[in-house]
Amino acid sequence: MTEVEAATEKRLQFEDNERVLCYHGPLLYEAKVLDKQWMEEGTEHPGPHYLIHYKGWKQTWDEWVPETRVVRWNEPNLKMQRQLKDLYNVHKTSRGSSASASDSSGPEPYKGQKRSRGSSLEKEEDYLNKPEVRLDIPDTLKGQLVDDWENVTKNQQLVTLPRNPTINEILESYRIYKKEKRSGREITEDLLEEVMQGIRTYFNKALGNMLLYRFERHQYAETRKTYPQKEMVDIYGAEHLLRLFVQMPTLIAHTDMDSNGVIVLTECLADILKFMQKNQKHIFMSQYENASPDYVLLTNNS
Repeated sequence: MTEVEAATEKRLQFEDNERVLCYHGPLLYEAKVLDKQWMEEGTEHPGPHYLIHYKGWKQTWDEWVPETRVVRWNEPNLKMQRQLKDLYNVHKTSRGSSASASDSSGPEPYKGQKRSRGSSLEKEEDYLNKPEVRLDIPDTLKGQLVDDWENVTKNQQLVTLPRNPTINEILESYRIYKKEKRSGREITEDLLEEVMQGIRTYFNKALGNMLLYRFERHQYAETRKTYPQKEMVDIYGAEHLLRLFVQMPTLIAHTDMDSNGVIVLTECLADILKFMQKNQKHIFMSQYENASPDYVLLTNNS
């Protein structure tokens, strides 16, 4: 094994045939690692990736996923799996099965009341047969994603929290910008506010489950303790908002939104991305903070 291969092997956390839990949408499912590889810098999602097979699902559903979507098969993560499932069951009971993309609790992966396993798999297949939802990330923001990944996972640095500007402040700046500059597809203020509220809701729900690198999880836990009354959109900024936009096509695909609604939503999201690109130098951090030796030790031992 070459030195490069050995270094890459060390950075891959999971082994072939390992039993794991994997995020598919907002929920965790039992899965098995079939293969692994390292996506090089310059690709859309650089870093460790795994070919995942979901237990009880057809092989056609096997997919390559980044390491951020895979977690160990252990009791704490199994407990989290049950809690996530309970969260969405409670939501369906209290709100019914007609949830849409603007629901306050975020997207539901599969609709309907209790059903047999075979019926559930049919619903999953319906989801996977839906047309692909595309949201193109501007090239300069793709570069921002690569830098963000390198800073956190390779350089062991952290985004300084609370951020300035916060996600809420960025969205408010965008709202003012759209009000002053009427261009492109006309969108009412009510619809714009609905989209932005959906972004806030998605972010608050997805941050701890889908948007963090492993090195950031202790920072996230401490932040929740330090600011127990604050929403995460009032603490995190453009770096993590951009990560949400990468996940948005998957989240949108899990809703029952009609095709026209999807088109309007994705166009609005694309316009927000252009706004972020235009203000890239002002809303993204130019230098991440170095983690303390104690933090690095704590993370490496967890």
